[in-house]
Amino acid sequence: MTTPAPDHESTAAPVEPHRVLVLNSGSSSVKYQLLDMRDRSRLASGLVERIGEETSRLVHTPMAGGGDGPRERTGRMADHGAALRAAAEELTADGLGLDSPELAAIGHRVVHGGLRFTAPTVVTDEVLKEIERLVPVAPLHNPANITGIRTARALRPDLPQVAVFDTTFHTTMPEAAARYAIDVETADAHRIRRYGFHGTSHAYVSRRTAELLGKAPEDVNVIVLHLGNGASASAVAGGLCVETSMGLTPLEGLVMGTRSGDIDPAVTFHLKRVAGMSADEIDVLLNKRSGLVGLCGDNDMREIRRRIDEGDERAALAFDIYIHRLKKYIGAYAAVLGRVDAVAFTAGVGENSAPVREAAIAGLEGFGLAVDAGLNARRSGEPRLISPEHARVAVAVVPTDEELEIADQTFALVAPDAGQLDN
Repeated sequence: MTTPAPDHESTAAPVEPHRVLVLNSGSSSVKYQLLDMRDRSRLASGLVERIGEETSRLVHTPMAGGGDGPRERTGRMADHGAALRAAAEELTADGLGLDSPELAAIGHRVVHGGLRFTAPTVVTDEVLKEIERLVPVAPLHNPANITGIRTARALRPDLPQVAVFDTTFHTTMPEAAARYAIDVETADAHRIRRYGFHGTSHAYVSRRTAELLGKAPEDVNVIVLHLGNGASASAVAGGLCVETSMGLTPLEGLVMGTRSGDIDPAVTFHLKRVAGMSADEIDVLLNKRSGLVGLCGDNDMREIRRRIDEGDERAALAFDIYIHRLKKYIGAYAAVLGRVDAVAFTAGVGENSAPVREAAIAGLEGFGLAVDAGLNARRSGEPRLISPEHARVAVAVVPTDEELEIADQTFALVAPDAGQLDN
């Protein structure tokens, strides 16, 4: 993909497309970042929220050339098409329009790729149909991802659109980890198995943790703890995921902001029989009214810690349950891996809550785990170790960068000779 020089007398080199636009489309929001893949730098980022409501909001932040800081616009954006057009106008105002010959591709976060998609994939009509077929196992996420893809294809039908799946990194799990112990024919007929999510984060953080230790990913076993409003853990052996906490959907596993995580499946039958709740009501309960918010009414860890400091017993119990589940997974994954070289905390809570990190590791000295209080309290946006100098197992804080991971995977697919670009 090259663009000819303007005329035969020009000595300018042809333009090699080297930019990737990353889109993360939610049900009522779109996050975007534009990256220059020559040095993996950000040129601009933005968020459109409250799409379809009376007052939508776009915040656009130019990052190249020392811009004037974020710009904001409000006003109704009826759908994702209007939202993306507004984002494109902001990019154009910075000289970074979507019609630029420097744009190589648009990379899309897609939450569920099932078993078929084990790598980033250029979107075709058939690929889009398969993503649609997976909607029943990702009803909250895939429809919005599909909308983003369709809108971007309409804006730039000539440009490669690449789907990067949350589930891809976890497709290396052995069958013993991926299978549920239910009737095989029923499971296969309805695609019931453990898929895992947050895969781009787990892939990025496990590699960055290996770099922090000065080792190659294939030489390192890492437990990655992605702790945000959604939370998941993974066991990564030599760069490959061998276990993860989320399952068929993002509901399984750790205690989260509004999701219950692990729960006895019979609770659902009990609620139906005794409380007369419908399947939809139980779905809402477990996904939106459980976890930290169900336990204490708050899903912001900062607020929970403030309440604990003031003696709030409900907040303290919610925190204890959160940490108890986290410790169980650390211990279980240590057993799965056999040898653990590092435990890495990432995402909003993992990167910013020193009390969560301290409490999660406390009492695990028998596993070779410990946290240095001074290092743990220190704030930084860089990957760093928070374990004592000679600890047997490293404990790290590694800021995640899912957008960069999506951009890297997208560019590698559409520009196989990317290594020839100037660095």
